[in-house]
Amino acid sequence: MRNIFLHPVLLIAAAASALSCAEYYDPQDAPSLSQKKEVAFPVTVTRDGQQIPQAAITKGGMVDEGDKIATMDKSLPVGLVGVDFKTGAILLDNQMVSYHDGMYRGHFDSGLWDIPTTVSLSAYYPRVNHLSYGEDNKTYSIPFGETETDAGPLVSKTVQCAVDQLNLVPLEFQHITNDIGFKICDVTSDPALQGLVHLKKLTANCVASAGVFVNDMEFGYGFWHRRGYYRDEVVFEGDARVGVGMDNEKFVGRDALVARMADSYRFYAIPDELEMGKQYVEVVFDIDDFIHNNFHYDALKDQKVKYMLYGVLPDNKMAYGKQYTFHLGLDVGKIYNQITFAPSVSDWETKIYENNDEF
Repeated sequence: MRNIFLHPVLLIAAAASALSCAEYYDPQDAPSLSQKKEVAFPVTVTRDGQQIPQAAITKGGMVDEGDKIATMDKSLPVGLVGVDFKTGAILLDNQMVSYHDGMYRGHFDSGLWDIPTTVSLSAYYPRVNHLSYGEDNKTYSIPFGETETDAGPLVSKTVQCAVDQLNLVPLEFQHITNDIGFKICDVTSDPALQGLVHLKKLTANCVASAGVFVNDMEFGYGFWHRRGYYRDEVVFEGDARVGVGMDNEKFVGRDALVARMADSYRFYAIPDELEMGKQYVEVVFDIDDFIHNNFHYDALKDQKVKYMLYGVLPDNKMAYGKQYTFHLGLDVGKIYNQITFAPSVSDWETKIYENNDEF
């Protein structure tokens, strides 16, 4: 199997703008809809700054648009913040932007258009009810909890424009969580021992699942504060025969091994730092009975192997906005010890793809 580095598929969130105090606009004294002006927001989702050539974002609130660029679930609103470029005063505070008439649109106080200023805009998806601003009025923070892990949040790049030009503002969104999945195959070299493995269960243990993403409006980057909540994510549960060799490697789905990533099971997680003995993948499998060197070996049921993730990624860090597909190879020849016939666990291979364009 090849040693290749993982592709950062869903991009890194950049930038932002937003802040505290509302010198020009008090949301408690919001005008009626008739007193508001509508702003339209053309939305794109990018990967490493490039528009995604094929939409395969099918998990966590994303939708598959065939051969078009991936878009967001139109039923979930965007949250928008806007800050006076010079004073740092909040002009738009967590405003809801929803999809209608073929575009994301929001209504804002028409009095804003009388302000002679430039506004820095940033948006995030899905919208949350509460966000907080930094004391220096240069950052805003988005909470992400264990109950929200089915929708990896996105953050837009900062857009600056004059307030009186707030009518059509493009938003380019980038992913800020990790998208994680698995592929598996049988790498046994002895033909007599090939094709005997049945995958029964695969679990990613100790997955970081809660935190706060801090988006910096001035320097154009974000970072995560993890909050110590971890979960075990069951990726597969069923009975699937594992294919032999790299040519028959398959993505791991909920209850089947599948050829396409879009059909596999993937999940979002807070980017984490890998620690020795902490994060690991557990695989439960059966091995069919077989005859080898004229000796009959009984079937093995519910065998378990744990693969520690420490030492797999550069600097033992999972960078935000990146996709990780872990490639697992199971060698039956190293599970059996031909002297004692006692099953043991050793020599799993984990690979990370560099150019995984299927996603």
